[in-house]
Order: sequence, then C-alpha cells, then structure tokens
Amino acid sequence: MEGKDDNKTIRTALALLKTKIIDRYIVRKFLGTFFFSLLLILTIAVVFDFAEKIDNFMEKSAPVKAIIFDYYMNFIPYFATLFSPLFVFISVIFFTSKMAANTEIIAILNSGMSFRRMMWPYFLSSLFIAIFAFVLINFVIPKSNLHRIDFEDKYYRTSTRRIPVMNIHRQVFKNVLIYMESFNPISQSGRNFTIEKFDENGRLQSKLNGNLVRYDTATNKWVVLNYHLRNITDQEDIITRGDRLDTALNINPSDFSRSPGFVGTMTYNELNNYVNQLRLQGSDELNLFLIEKHKRIANPFSVFILTLIGVSLSSRKIRGGIGMNIGIGLGLSFSYILFMQFASQFSIKGNLGPMIAMWIPNILYLIIGLVLYRLAPK
Repeated sequence: MEGKDDNKTIRTALALLKTKIIDRYIVRKFLGTFFFSLLLILTIAVVFDFAEKIDNFMEKSAPVKAIIFDYYMNFIPYFATLFSPLFVFISVIFFTSKMAANTEIIAILNSGMSFRRMMWPYFLSSLFIAIFAFVLINFVIPKSNLHRIDFEDKYYRTSTRRIPVMNIHRQVFKNVLIYMESFNPISQSGRNFTIEKFDENGRLQSKLNGNLVRYDTATNKWVVLNYHLRNITDQEDIITRGDRLDTALNINPSDFSRSPGFVGTMTYNELNNYVNQLRLQGSDELNLFLIEKHKRIANPFSVFILTLIGVSLSSRKIRGGIGMNIGIGLGLSFSYILFMQFASQFSIKGNLGPMIAMWIPNILYLIIGLVLYRLAPK
C-alpha cells in the first residue's frame, strides 16, 4: 500500500509539472499583460518626470546623451522594480477577470482541471518575475543608482554630499562616541572634534579633543591637529597635548555626507558587510539598513502573495465585471504598500524589529490570500 501511495504521489507531481496548452496560454497572458502594463506606466512616468525636470536640465545645460543614458536608462529599472508587485497584481486582476467574464475559467474547471492545478502557470510566471526582480534590486539597480544620483546632483539639485554637515554625533565603536561641530565634505575636515571612550559600566575612560580633524587620503587615517588627550585612571588623570595625532577610526568621510539614497547604491553583499560594520559600531542607523536588507527579500516574495490574492479574487464572474475586480484589487494593493510604509516607520522610530516589520504585511496578506482562495470557485 505504501508503494502504491508513493507511485500515486510521483504521478501527481509529474502531472503538475507537465505543461498543457492552457498553461502556456495563462503564462503568455500573465507575462504579456505584466510587461505591457509596465511599459505603459513607465512611459507615463518618464513623460511626467521629464516635464517636471526639463527646466532644471536646460538651466544647468545637461547633455542629451547624459539625460538619456545616465539618468533615464537608470531611472526606468529603478521605477519598474519599485512597484513591480503592484504591476503584477493589476495584471493578474485584469486578465483573470477578463477570462472569468468570457466564461473561460468555467470552461477550464469543467474540463476536469482543478483550481489548484490552474494556479500552477500563475505561480510559474510569478517565480520568473520574482527572480528577475530580486536580481535587479540586489545586484543591478544599486550600481545604476550611483549614476542616477550623480546625474541628479550635477544637473537637477544641489549635491547634499558637498554641503557642510553640522553637529555630528555618532557611535563608531562599542562604547566609543565622536562629535564634530561641522564637517566639510570638500576638504574632508571637521572642526572642534571630540572622541570619548567609556568602559562597560558607562564610566569615561578617555577623552580626545582637537581644533581640527582631517582625513589623510595617503594613509587612510583621521589626523587630529592641536589635540588635548585626557586618560582617566583610578589614581589620576593623565593629560597629553600635541600638534598631531593619528587615530584608528574605522569610518569614511562619505559616511558623514552621504545622500539619503545612499542605502540604495549598495549591492546585497555590500549591504550585508555594511550592516555588520554598523552592528559592530552600535550605530543608531542600524535599523534603517536592516529594513532595506529585509525589504529586498520581502518585496520579490510578495509577488506570489499578490498573485494568489489576484487569482482568487478575480476568478469568479461577478455582476460588477472587470471594473469591480480592478477597483477591489487596487484598494488591496495600495493598502499593502501603505501598510509596508507604516511598518518600516514603526521599526525606525519604535521598538518593532526590522525583519518583523518587513514581513508582517506579507504574513497578513498571505492570510487574506488563503481566505480568498478557499472562497474561490472550485
């Protein structure tokens, strides 16, 4: 009996893997609708973006070649992956509702194919889109974002990386804090610099002050000029003064003057290494980069969840027609995006863990998808 059950399981698995004409039809409809809607939305986005920025381009004499290749060729994949789950959801809702309205879903189910089996080509298409989006988000777009942000800094807005930064407070190692009154990204120097080192009990061990700190590009070290060093021991305070002192700070000048889009310019491996460095430093920015790390996995995975919701919701022929399904689908998709933003803010400014914050929307909408799947016509 056990051998027969195993053979039956194998036959079932092979039947699921065997493609049929209807599978190719659904895959073609899914991917065709997805890429067509993506192309349409991207065209509209590029037109509106160009209309908004054309005055800045003309004012700063941006070359046409740079506008096309440095900006828009890098803007398009960034915008496409940003809302790819939404485009997937709309595509599934649209063509599945149309199939239901034309009684194609009823014909498929009456032919003997189960609703679960009919989901196979949907998830096959979702797998292709999810892998494509994952590779783009984690390995391709971070590099293209560097060119896009450099172009924007040069021809669209004033570079934030060239503006002096004021009142810098940062933890660079565990129990080691630094302070700078101001930092100039161009000269890579800061004024009124302080390093404070504490023991495990929070007691001050040493304090280094300097009128000026400068990054030496030859040695890749920070040099404190006109320094005053105070070492605190149980017996006495030891004070040292001098003209120049090399430090062992593991921090780059770009860390003080990076643009808000800095997190989007790192590949997945670079992001992992940077997260480990921030964790070692005990930085307050750790949650921000952990959110980005988990979002890069959660977003492609959401393609499967939104596909499940889309098929389950739109496979039934209803009186309101395609318009009703699209309206409900848009409401659910925008609520998903809104919920994702709320969760990330709770993680940054509250006590919600970054991983939990990024996966709560997926878990909640997976439950919604499973409920809709049970209610779908079988």
